Amino acid sequence: MKDKVTEALKTISFGPAGGNLVSAGIVTDISVQGDKAVFSLHVPQGAKEGVAVVQKEAEAAVSAIDGIESVMVVLTSDRKAAPPAAGKKPMPKLSSKPDRPVGPDMRPVAGAIPGVKAILAVASGKGGVGKSTTSVNIALGLRSLGLKVGLLDADIYGPSIPRLMGTTERPDIKDNRIIPVEQYGIKVMSMGMLQDEESPVIWRGPMIVSALMQMVREVEWGELDVLVLDMPPGTGDAQLTMAQQVPLTGAVIVSTPQDLALIDARKGLKMFKNVDVPILGIIENMSTFVCPHCGESSDIFGHGGAEEEAKKLGVMFLGAIPLHMDIRHYSDEGTPVVIADGDGPHAKIYKTIAMKVAALMGEAEEEE
Repeated sequence: MKDKVTEALKTISFGPAGGNLVSAGIVTDISVQGDKAVFSLHVPQGAKEGVAVVQKEAEAAVSAIDGIESVMVVLTSDRKAAPPAAGKKPMPKLSSKPDRPVGPDMRPVAGAIPGVKAILAVASGKGGVGKSTTSVNIALGLRSLGLKVGLLDADIYGPSIPRLMGTTERPDIKDNRIIPVEQYGIKVMSMGMLQDEESPVIWRGPMIVSALMQMVREVEWGELDVLVLDMPPGTGDAQLTMAQQVPLTGAVIVSTPQDLALIDARKGLKMFKNVDVPILGIIENMSTFVCPHCGESSDIFGHGGAEEEAKKLGVMFLGAIPLHMDIRHYSDEGTPVVIADGDGPHAKIYKTIAMKVAALMGEAEEEE
């Protein structure tokens, strides 16, 4: 089917006389899953005029393929630096000033998301701290309060929300808008829904930024009380773009108790502060291991480190979540603990955190 998509794109004229999208080398990352096709158009600098027309022609050509019902086109671009003067070597410029970014600035124009009242970022300074599991259960905890909730997996390289939410459904595309999948009463969108679970995303920074903003602004979220963003770990280009270009109501930082994780958590917290995003609080995940056989508790990663850090930084400590087999088991099964054991002790922890977050988001909106 990929060959059919390639052949269809060869019918779209582009570049010099006789050229087409494929011969111009701008078509990348073709993916076909069932009746849905996704591909990227890497638009050269200086060739942006008429891009919207080319995008529509490409969508129409691929949609006409027998067996293809929906098409998503990711537009990407980059900018080349001016060549150095004759006889001179290029001089690297380093600046710590935020108004003078190093390299190309690919940030899209900021703006609110229609119909979405509040946006919550769940972030971490590093991977492996259980941020996605926390995002899912907080989203479901907010849903249990009667709120209309959406969940966006912003981790393009390692999307795990489809597995955690127990869905393999592909989103539909209608009138050039992506229709999110509904699962457990919330609307869900992830790059993992557009490709095989084992398929890696091998994209450069500008492509990641473009895909992220399309998932934010070209998804038909409808009316939501809160959209939960499961942020990618770290403080790179994707994280900074989301923090600056999406009107975040507030951010929650997830960390494990040990010093190594807290060092990176501080970086994530400072990034949000630098772009004026309110920090709602810190969550300590994997706080204590509870033995499923004897019930004894062991502080494998230490205990209380995130709470102490919250006090030092002057932000709220939202709660401690234990490292427990049930949370891991239900997550792997695609039935989050808030759904699988809604009245259990672990679900109650997530729901309590969700209540605190809902209250803090209300306060943050009043201060604006």
